[in-house]
Amino acid sequence: MAKPKAPRRTLESYSVKHISKTIRAGDCILMRPSDPSKPSYVARIERIEADARGANVKIHVRWYYRPEESIGGRRQFHGSKEVFLSDHFDVQSADTIEAKCTVHSFKSYTKLDAVGNDDFFCRFEYNSSTGAFNPDRVAVL
Repeated sequence: MAKPKAPRRTLESYSVKHISKTIRAGDCILMRPSDPSKPSYVARIERIEADARGANVKIHVRWYYRPEESIGGRRQFHGSKEVFLSDHFDVQSADTIEAKCTVHSFKSYTKLDAVGNDDFFCRFEYNSSTGAFNPDRVAVL
């Protein structure tokens, strides 16, 4: 007989000791890929949960896709730091967090004085099963 799952509780915040940062729902993070030759994955934290003892911390994330991970692949007009907010949700161990990052709107990204390694921008939402983008076209200024 399977043992009943221990009740989990939602946390307001969690200190990620190995990066010396506190994370909260709504924060964007870089997550370690299973293949070390690939770039870190970008995700937005939706919820943080822990077991009753406050251990075994899991984060519910919504993934951002890089253009090369999308069905159409990278196109000429995609920025090097562009990501798409997807409809792909997942649960991951908090141990796989590498860093906090910032995903800006395109407008605020273009106003940055300096773009850091942890700065990205998002202009589209992406449907991971159909490859459709919302909006389906981008304004050319």
